[in-house]
Order: sequence, then C-alpha cells, then structure tokens
Amino acid sequence: MDLQTRKINFVQDFLKLESEKAISHFEKLLQKENQNILEFKPMTMKDFQKRINKSTEDSENGRLTENSKLTSEIEKWS
Repeated sequence: MDLQTRKINFVQDFLKLESEKAISHFEKLLQKENQNILEFKPMTMKDFQKRINKSTEDSENGRLTENSKLTSEIEKWS
C-alpha cells in the first residue's frame, strides 16, 4: 500500500473516532511531529565526521546490531 492510500485510510478512520482522549493523543503526536520537522538542522561537517568516527569505533568494537536481529525485533513491535 502506497503512502497516499495509507494517509487516506488513516483520515477515514480518524473521522470515525468518537473518543476525545484519542483525538487529543493524535493532536499531540501531530504537534510533536511538526515541531521536529521545524527544528531539523543540517549536520555540520565536524559533527558528520564525529558520527563517522563513532560508527567506525562501534563497528571495530563489536557494538553492532545485525540486520536480521533488528528486523526480528521490529516485527515484535506490532
């Protein structure tokens, strides 16, 4: 299912909601998401290099999560 279809389905389900509490939760979630978008700032080259160095160090020291393990964990979320 593509993103546009998912959004339409979500809006249709949202319009059926009768719970004030549920609507408040969705409003807060949307506000938080919109705030995160507005606060996004590009990474500086210095920060980017730090992130690369940290990732390399983590890899060299075995601080990794295998893709299959991560996928397995994510599947348990729903």
